[in-house]
Amino acid sequence: MLSKSTRIGRTAALCASLCFAASSALAQDTAPTISSGDTAWVMTATALVLFMTLPGLALFYGGLVRAKNYLSVLMKIIAIAALASLVWIIAGYSIAFGGEGLWWGGLSKAFSNVGTDSVAGTIPENVFLAFQMTFAIITPALIVGAFVERVKFLPVMIFTALWILCVYAPVAHWIWGGGYLAQTFNTVDFAGGLVVHATAGVSALIYVALLGPRKGFPNELSVPHRPGMVMIGASMLWVGWFGFNGGSQLAADGGAGMAILVTHVAASTATLVWIGLEAMQSRKPTLVGAATGTIAGLATVTPAAGVLGPGGAILMGFAGGLICYGAVNLVRVRLKFDDSLDVFAVHGVGGILGILLLPVLSATVLGGTGEGVFTDQLMSLLIVVGWTVIATTAILLLLKVTIGLRVTEEQEYEGLDTSLHGESAYN
Repeated sequence: MLSKSTRIGRTAALCASLCFAASSALAQDTAPTISSGDTAWVMTATALVLFMTLPGLALFYGGLVRAKNYLSVLMKIIAIAALASLVWIIAGYSIAFGGEGLWWGGLSKAFSNVGTDSVAGTIPENVFLAFQMTFAIITPALIVGAFVERVKFLPVMIFTALWILCVYAPVAHWIWGGGYLAQTFNTVDFAGGLVVHATAGVSALIYVALLGPRKGFPNELSVPHRPGMVMIGASMLWVGWFGFNGGSQLAADGGAGMAILVTHVAASTATLVWIGLEAMQSRKPTLVGAATGTIAGLATVTPAAGVLGPGGAILMGFAGGLICYGAVNLVRVRLKFDDSLDVFAVHGVGGILGILLLPVLSATVLGGTGEGVFTDQLMSLLIVVGWTVIATTAILLLLKVTIGLRVTEEQEYEGLDTSLHGESAYN
């Protein structure tokens, strides 16, 4: 028979063991846990979003210009992809997601100082960093469509680096990084109606205003030289957009599945709307028009993909096709503003429209989540657009008075492929 002191000692040891086990279990419960499924999906989405730029956007834009400027467009897109990646690694990610300040995230994560053990939600932080990098790549690349066929190469590169640091990364912090707009207005921008499309679209319009139209615009310019390539590029963008919107859920769950579904539904609706409008206007619906309608639907649904149901997606796609079609005719045809590939009319107007329609079309009766308040969305829009106008104008004026923005008349007439890059797409 055990002595009393022995029994007490064993009881104390058992209690200590139970307490240690409980504390260990609690620590495991509270420690960040990486989900292999979520990680695999976001890594896949990262590849899909990069695929949107390379080669999707490059082919879409390249097919829309004249043959003598085809390679110059591809050159700008691939160079921007490389440059934006380094800018993001060096400082962009830290400004957007490095801290909890109202206006910027600081430089604590400059040069991507995140480590292999750092976790963001249920995925490694380096995977989150890479996913967000692909957004920082495609956003300035979208602006290229506004100034094709007449802009110098070097100013585009300098503009891209400064624009990411001064416009894109701060706006991303305000909304996605827990900054001012997230804290003050609880802004709902699921995948970038403001962060991506509004900033790019508004900046494109300012770029065109300071650059001026192409020679011969609007009467002497030829039609897109490769409509088939436009459709191929648009199709790549459509597929890649599943990663763009679905990946923004940052989890492999029903929310990601719904984001992909509503993205496809909105794109399909806008494509048919555009075809119908062209048929009514000219009785000849075009392949380029159909592809443009697809992109309009995708841009419009982007900010709301995480809160819509299928019913809301149909209405969002219809509105995107209708309003963006009207915006193209207003900006380029009636106002004769040479936004060459309709960046503002499609991406800018589409993203802004999606932000403002989100509170209405996310209604539960349409299968949505009921999120979003119109006045908060509107205030966020005004702040983002205002800052974009100020910062973009300052960057472009600096470049214009120092190294200039535009090629010479001789270079523009010859074509940028040979005059700037010494190459020809078709021999």
